[in-house]
Amino acid sequence: MAIKTQPLTQKDFAPFGEVIENPLAPDVNSIPSTPPTSTIPFKSANQDTALKASPISSFQNDYSKSSTGSPGKPVMSMFACFPRTLDKDPTGKPIFRVRILERHPFTTQTFVPMGLAPGDPLTRYLVIVAATLDSKQTSRQKGPPDLQNVRAFIANGRQAVTYGVGTWHAPMVVIGEKRVDFVVVQSINGIPEDDCQEVDVEDDIDTSVEIVEMTKSRASKL
Repeated sequence: MAIKTQPLTQKDFAPFGEVIENPLAPDVNSIPSTPPTSTIPFKSANQDTALKASPISSFQNDYSKSSTGSPGKPVMSMFACFPRTLDKDPTGKPIFRVRILERHPFTTQTFVPMGLAPGDPLTRYLVIVAATLDSKQTSRQKGPPDLQNVRAFIANGRQAVTYGVGTWHAPMVVIGEKRVDFVVVQSINGIPEDDCQEVDVEDDIDTSVEIVEMTKSRASKL
């Protein structure tokens, strides 16, 4: 059975990480008399010419728990992600087949899209995640992804996402017609097994993601 996409919201994504999103509407171009409602309060900044909310997402470095003993250091990278080629299901609906999942066992990983308009249907991306199955091993490095309960979210141009430490996820999937550039923030120590672990999804496991299109009115509310 295909995995249907759903809008990316903090409530639904909470088991896997955090969603970063400005509650201010895109057309607000002067400081409002009343700060927007937010889980993280906004404060005046820059001589009352800006509003600041901090911290907006966690940044976790757990490399001290690695058996290699090699510490991690924070890094900031840029990923230029190009649109993926989608398959079609028997009815002609577009689907993305998940072939690989990865996780970063000792660090959060934050993807911040650059230059996306909130309602632009040509610049969208998928956030595909899975929980970790229980394992007899106690290390955070152990435990395969739960392929029977993969979740898929569709993100708009106003949203960034932080994957929690050890969260299984698909590599970034751009599904619009345009390239999306991301600033990516995480920690690394240069040891491949510590920095990123991957699993291939076997062909006999159905992890196809059905792209459920959002209407313009629905997208504007996200």
